[in-house]
Amino acid sequence: MKVKPVVPREQANRDVDDAVAYYLDEGAAPVALGFIDALEQAYTHIGRQPGTGSPRYGHELDLPGLRFWSLSRYPYLVFYVERPDHIDVWRVLHSQRDIPAWMQDPDALA
Repeated sequence: MKVKPVVPREQANRDVDDAVAYYLDEGAAPVALGFIDALEQAYTHIGRQPGTGSPRYGHELDLPGLRFWSLSRYPYLVFYVERPDHIDVWRVLHSQRDIPAWMQDPDALA
């Protein structure tokens, strides 16, 4: 089994920066570090087994190939599409957000 590199888009990196900034603003540096660890674990998993993510929002939004994977112990979802040579991470969103609205942001999907 070939491990594919995981390549976050600029918007996904901004999502991660926002989540880390939130935890740091709340005075929860250990939680921020745990979030980064959970994200790295998620990226490793989807790089190895991209087909295991849920296609639920891909079907809802009519975005073929879109899948998501939940972070362990954190309420965040990693949205991605498997490409022939890499994993294209579109967003990293809090699970309580209005996911369809956030995923339909044209700037985020360009």
